[in-house]
Formats: sequence, structure tokens, C-alpha cells
Amino acid sequence: MNVILQIILLSIIPISELRGGIPLAIASGLNPISAFLICTLANIVIIPIVFLFLNTINVLLLKIPPYSTFFHKTIERSRKKIHNSIEKYGYLGLAIFVAIPLPFTGAYTGVLGAWALGMDKRKAFASIALGVIVAGIIVTLVSYYGLSVLSIFLK
Repeated sequence: MNVILQIILLSIIPISELRGGIPLAIASGLNPISAFLICTLANIVIIPIVFLFLNTINVLLLKIPPYSTFFHKTIERSRKKIHNSIEKYGYLGLAIFVAIPLPFTGAYTGVLGAWALGMDKRKAFASIALGVIVAGIIVTLVSYYGLSVLSIFLK
């Protein structure tokens, strides 16, 4: 499979997002700026798609009991994770939450939390996108310099 396609797919998968796409891109020899741009844009593209899913297909799927149970547990977990940041800092808190490149703090959790808290979609999109950009910068720098340091020790 093409490396570009692999990094795009990793960047849009909920668990890996940028934390998977950018390191793979850089390790595969892609320029760090290209890696940042491709992976970050792919991750930002999923924001409106997830909002659209939550407002359309999700409504139909909620009629299926196992899905409904899983979804409500996931939403509650997202709401709990993001609630304190939103209460304290509003939309900036949402951006900060998404910007922290740790598991379960990316665009998907940001969208789920914003949706669950009834936040304005346009403002939430801007906040989540800003968070994705900051997370992309952090992951790119850590990946690039981490691999540079690692290569020194492997010589």
C-alpha cells in the first residue's frame, strides 16, 4: 500500500490519529512538513464528517440496543474527559484538550464532547481544528527530533 494512503488512513482512525500518521510518515522518509500537512489535513477533514454522522446515521443506529449502550458509554466518557476543560476555558479549553497528543484526546473525542455538550458546531470545528494543528506540530517535532536522536544511537 502507498505510504501516503497509509498515513492518511492512520490519521483518520480514532485511536491513532496524528500520533500514528506523522511518525510513520517521517520514519518512511517523508519530509516533516509534508507529513505534518498531509496528516493534519486528513485529521481535520474528519471533524465535519463525525458531526454529520452524529446528527444523521447515529440517530438510526441508536435504535439498536447494543449500539445504543456502547454509544452512550462512549459519549459519557467523552463528556467527563472534556467537561472540566470546557467549563473553565470554553472553546479554548476544547482546543487545548484536542491539542494534547495523548490517547483519547484527539479530534474524535473533541467532536463527541462538543456534540454531547451542545456546543456550537462552527465554533467547535474551529477549536478542534486549532487543537489538531497544535497536536500536529507537537507530534511532528517529537517524531522528527526523536527519530534524529534515535538514529545517532543506532549508528
